[in-house]
Amino acid sequence: MTMALLPPGGHYLELCESPVQFEKVSSVNNVFFDEANKQVFAVRSGGATGVVVKGPDDKSCISFRMEDKGEVKCIKFSSGNKILAVQRTPKAVDFINFIPDLPQMEYSQECKTKNANILSFCWISANEIVFITDQGIEFYQVLPDKRSLKLLKNQSINVNWCMYSPETAVLLLSTTVYGNVLQPFYFRGGTMSKMPKFEIELPASPKSGNLCLSDIIMATIYGQLYVLYLKHQPRTPNNPGAEVILYCLSREGQCKKQHILKLNTTGKFALNVVDNLVVVHHQSSQTSMIFDIKLRAEFDGAVVIHPQVLPSLSIHPCKIPRAGPSAVTTQSPVPCELYSSSWTVFQPDIIINASEGYLWCLQIKLQPIVHMLQDKGRLMDFLLQRKDCKMVTLSVCCQMLSTAERGSLPVIATVFDKLNQVYKEYLDAEQNYTLTVESGTSRSSSTPKRPVRTQAVIDQSDMYTHVLSVFTEKKQGLPHKFVSAVLMEYIRSLNQYQITVQHYLYELVIKTLVQHSLFYMLHQFLQYHVLSDSKPLACLLLSLESTYPPAHQLSLDMLKRLSTANDEIVEVLLSKHQVLGALRFVRSVGSHDNISARKFLDAARQTGDAMLFYTTFKFFEQRNQRLRGSSHFTPEDTKLGGKMSCDKDVENLQRDLDKLSECANASQESTAKNTSPISKLFLVNKHF
Repeated sequence: MTMALLPPGGHYLELCESPVQFEKVSSVNNVFFDEANKQVFAVRSGGATGVVVKGPDDKSCISFRMEDKGEVKCIKFSSGNKILAVQRTPKAVDFINFIPDLPQMEYSQECKTKNANILSFCWISANEIVFITDQGIEFYQVLPDKRSLKLLKNQSINVNWCMYSPETAVLLLSTTVYGNVLQPFYFRGGTMSKMPKFEIELPASPKSGNLCLSDIIMATIYGQLYVLYLKHQPRTPNNPGAEVILYCLSREGQCKKQHILKLNTTGKFALNVVDNLVVVHHQSSQTSMIFDIKLRAEFDGAVVIHPQVLPSLSIHPCKIPRAGPSAVTTQSPVPCELYSSSWTVFQPDIIINASEGYLWCLQIKLQPIVHMLQDKGRLMDFLLQRKDCKMVTLSVCCQMLSTAERGSLPVIATVFDKLNQVYKEYLDAEQNYTLTVESGTSRSSSTPKRPVRTQAVIDQSDMYTHVLSVFTEKKQGLPHKFVSAVLMEYIRSLNQYQITVQHYLYELVIKTLVQHSLFYMLHQFLQYHVLSDSKPLACLLLSLESTYPPAHQLSLDMLKRLSTANDEIVEVLLSKHQVLGALRFVRSVGSHDNISARKFLDAARQTGDAMLFYTTFKFFEQRNQRLRGSSHFTPEDTKLGGKMSCDKDVENLQRDLDKLSECANASQESTAKNTSPISKLFLVNKHF
């Protein structure tokens, strides 16, 4: 993998600009963090002098007091902050209602298993909670109005430690002496299901010891729940050092080892998951590395082995307000100590420094990565998986075209294909959703979810507005044929994925060809149907007639192929005073019995050719005779501009025709040949 040097000031990770600030840990203040609700609790004097609750997404904090009944070991709100659970002893959990119209008096629940100690507890829903003891788990329903709990189910099992994934409602328990046998449970709708257990392979080193909680995290990556195991092992010639092993945890079937992330170093690590990227922090080097399990990597027949996507870099430096009295805090902020020993990392992207009183969300910066990954195909694979990728991806396309060379067309084609593959997947999902809803097939099952249009979906409008139109307008010194080839390459990619090409892309191609007088290429594109037929495209060709005269006929041919533009063809012919051609066309498509006589008669009169007018008039007289048994015109046939013409206007038309008829008779008598202009026009009329 080719990598560029880090640009000045380039960092692909940063801490959020607005951290959550709370009272730091002290002799009278304890700090707790709830991973489910992403809330940090600052508890002063056991709650007697106040509890302050803050979270990254909370616009305001929650503060309250509670009776000091001993040291708080764990404290968490249920979803919606309806019920507070507080553990003070190893045997019981206390509850306080925060529901309007219900008293806030505490009530308590002891664990049912004798001689068991509560290791932790997890809220499953707004009124469901599970106690994890060293001898098993107890699943309860909380009844706030009765200030009591109801045991739903319990399970006996030896437990070393536990962790809970609120996104997937999966509880993971560590069992056995070494702690490397993991037993997951799944909760849903008041039920608890036991999933297949699995074993983590411990290092062969005799110093490996037990598998501890700090070696394991659970995280959802690309919609799939994984157990990530940080495997410590020394660096040797045959062993590059520590690695992170990803086990795919499925509700059905055995948990399987699928990915290995090579860290190529040893030391103390911490893991985050940011925007589906696994971020590994290395404390001794004060750097972080990122891994993307969706990128192509080596497959050894059993697992996929991933190197880090980019070189290890530090998190972007930041500053925090100076701590102390108000007179001190007005001074300039001080640099934040990155990778501090007092940092605690929580999933998926939380970093807390309890000794300083700050909570940050870790964020990925995409723009610096653009300059680090030189392989455009791999760069696109990386960017299109990120949440806020749209404008960065479009900027990459602009930069790629602005510096393109003739030999770079295959690379450009690869990028276009990657964009349109994602685009097509979204269009198919949207179409399937629409068909499912319209057909009503979803009535027997759950309502289908409308596909979410992520920023990775870059459609034709995006490309036209931000990339292709800008590319064609800039004077970059590139050959005109190459510019046209780039446009056609994007259209080729759309066709490859069976995406209907919008007419404005074809218009951009035509305008580019005309601007550079590449008329022969334009003719070939139209002749061989490289540019799909459409009415807007035909109208554009008509407008180019003064610059390229054959465009007129090309436009008519296109309209004829569409089979839905007969009216447009007639209007084009009449605008060119080709009245006989228009009559031949309406006769060929079988619409001559329904056309307006006045429209054709007006067009013939505007030519100033009396013979043409006479022939047109006789054509409609014969039509009237055939359809109605009379050669006379109806009022509908003599409408002008949407209004009925007066009888005098019709009389004038008839008088003009009588004069033309006299001229024709005189011409026939003066010559023995039946080849007068009038007779030639009659021959044309018979041809109809």
